Amino acid sequence: MANTPSAKKAVRKIERRTKINKSRRSQMRTYVRKVEEAIASGDSGAAVAALRAAEPLLMRAAQKGIVHKNTASRKVSRLSHRVNALGK
Repeated sequence: MANTPSAKKAVRKIERRTKINKSRRSQMRTYVRKVEEAIASGDSGAAVAALRAAEPLLMRAAQKGIVHKNTASRKVSRLSHRVNALGK
């Protein structure tokens, strides 16, 4: 258990940050799932729109340290390839 004032403050800061990170991670996953659902339905237009909405969230999550930047880039790349395959 935290005893010093600085350790207690650190615990409070970590709790706040954890809530924010959980929220961002959840939002990111929701948008990725929307892209995957659009791909599964075969709707090219909806998939493109969902990918355009999801990409900034993925990259912002990488910027904020929620996911590694290579992980975010990989997810965007793989989703893009799948969306592009629908159009062909």
